[in-house]
Formats: sequence, C-alpha cells, structure tokens
Amino acid sequence: MELAPIILFVYNRPDHTRQTVEALQKNFLAKDSELFIFSDAPKNEAAASGVAEVRRYLHTISGFKKASVIERGENWGLAKSIIQGVTEIVNKYGRVIVLEDDIITSPHFLQFMNDALELYKDDNRVMHVSGYFLPVKAELPETFFYRQTSCWGWGTWDRAWRYFNVDAKKLLGEIMKRGQLKQFNMNGSFNFSSQLKANVEGKINTWAIKWQASVFLHDGLCLHPRTSLTKNIGNDGSGVHATATSDFDTVVANNPVKLKKQAIEELAFVNRTIEKFYDGVRPGLFTRIIHKVRRLLLGNA
Repeated sequence: MELAPIILFVYNRPDHTRQTVEALQKNFLAKDSELFIFSDAPKNEAAASGVAEVRRYLHTISGFKKASVIERGENWGLAKSIIQGVTEIVNKYGRVIVLEDDIITSPHFLQFMNDALELYKDDNRVMHVSGYFLPVKAELPETFFYRQTSCWGWGTWDRAWRYFNVDAKKLLGEIMKRGQLKQFNMNGSFNFSSQLKANVEGKINTWAIKWQASVFLHDGLCLHPRTSLTKNIGNDGSGVHATATSDFDTVVANNPVKLKKQAIEELAFVNRTIEKFYDGVRPGLFTRIIHKVRRLLLGNA
C-alpha cells in the first residue's frame, strides 16, 4: 500500500505546533510517510514573532520519510491556504491526510487513515475519512458512516476533492432549493447552515463548512471511528477560528481501530446518538465563535 502524504498547516503557535508534530512522530507509519508543511506568513506585526519561531522549529523536524516546508511569502489566511495546499498535493498524489497545528494524534492515527483511504479508494460515495469523533456516551460500531466532514484530522481522495465548491452562497442556495436544510443541520440538532450564511454575509471566511456542504450535496458519506484518534488542543481560544470550549474534547484512542469493509450507508441509531449530543451542546457556541472571528478580523484589518 502506498502511504498518503500528510499535509500540516501552521501559523504562529509554536507550542501547539510542537505538540502536534511530536504526537505525529510517534505514529507507527511516520517514518515511512512524506510530510508537507504549509507555513502562512504573518498577517500583522503582532503575529510575526510567532511565525518566525514556528518556522525555525519546522526546519528541525525529523522522523518522517521526507519533510518539506512551504513558507508563504504573504498572508493567505487559513481557508485559502488549506484549499490551495490540499488541492496541490491531492492532485499530485491522489489522496491526502490533513492536519492543522492544534491536532494531537493517536499513534494509530496514520494506520487507520491509510487503511481507510486504501479500503474505500474506489467507492465514490465515500468522500471523506475522519480521525476525529465526538465525545458521545453510547455504544456504537467500531467504524461507521455519517454525513459530517469532521476536519480535526481527516483525509480524502482527488476523486472527491474535485467536487469542493468555495461558493457558500451557491451551496446554501442549493441546499434550500432541495428542501434539505433540516437534514443538513443533522435533523435540526446543530445549526451548520448558520456557518454557510456567515460566510455569505462576510462575517467569517472558512473552508470546512463549504467542504461539508459540497459532500452533502453530492450524497457523500464520511467514515468515522467510534473512539477518536485525534484531539483538538486549539479550543483554548488561541486559534484563528476558535473560541474556548470543552464541549468537543476527546481522549485519543490507545488501541488501533479494527477496520473492515461495511455497507456504505448511515445508521439511524448512530445519527440519533449524534443528534442527541448536539442537542446537549451549550447554546450560543456558534454565536461566540462568530463574535470572536469578527473581532479578530476587525483587529487585523
């Protein structure tokens, strides 16, 4: 099996970046994997020292088959950087594994991702593989499909990524035209469409919700593990599009995920479990995220 290249997107958080890389180095397939690191340039003077420190660290990284550092000459912003970086690498290699600078991985993360990308490479309805899963308290299958493209450690193929649409207005319009707004919002349990609307209105500029909508509109499904293989350490409020919250905190799996081919379909009881989790998330979370991003944008204008 040819291993998928890993893409890591970093900015100005040296401590988070070190933790992310050190966890990745402990993965059993790290030494056989190629790593591409995209380092965005500072948006303002306040970010410059952090970016410089991160870049100094990046050039010391070892433990991979090859590590390539791509330093942006100007500030691209997270969304543009991810879209361009994923497009470039997935078009060249056919499949990718994607991380940001605040994702801690289990030592079994790369094995699961590569196994899944190989197992479902020819199943067009499978468009995304996630290493993360919500901290639900329920007995679920070891792996399963549902429609959310969880982006805290994920992978895809060129055959799926070519459907990515950056136009939030068209995506939201098509979902509404089809009368699928409630379905897109996980039966009304979480207001994902508000993120599309905020992009349309220029309140935020994000990529992940556009990918989720693109997959949804092509009837795609996403493979998830029952026990999360990643943990987001950026929910401390330090991220560009993050605010402090513990609602989605996980403990990464200590054991490998047993992966086998299964029917490519959603399971009703899995969806009900996820909907119940979202119903219990504290109200106002997305509103706090929007307000934080707007303050950052105004402050960096």
